[in-house]
Amino acid sequence: MKKLFLMLILAGAAATGYSQDAPKPVDPNAPDLKFENTTLDYGTIQQDADGNREFKFTNTGKTPLIISSCRGSCGCTVPKCPTEPILPGAKGVIKVHYDTHRVGPFTKTVTVTSNAKNENETLKITGTILENKTEAAPAPAAGGK
Repeated sequence: MKKLFLMLILAGAAATGYSQDAPKPVDPNAPDLKFENTTLDYGTIQQDADGNREFKFTNTGKTPLIISSCRGSCGCTVPKCPTEPILPGAKGVIKVHYDTHRVGPFTKTVTVTSNAKNENETLKITGTILENKTEAAPAPAAGGK
């Protein structure tokens, strides 16, 4: 009984190993998404400063590029991708808004999914937000009117 059980486990493991999908071949004519930069550094900025930035790219492939989704790694990072196909040789922009009301250093990502040779591209934004210092109101004088 133990031998039968062991043989069934080994047969199942072998079948699982051979049933994996082969890698999908890359279409040589597929769009190719080339970014000027895959990381944008906001630098050190003040709280509530302009949180808008842009990732610029070119479709260096031979067919139109279609971006199906752009997702920020959290709710504080909101990307906006082109909805129209990007023709071969044409340039495009992915706009990103980071919520600069949050204080401190940050590193966030934007995942771009498309029909390009590299279906998923990860973009990164970094920076540091300094808290705005507001002047405290003077304390009232003691005992006076």
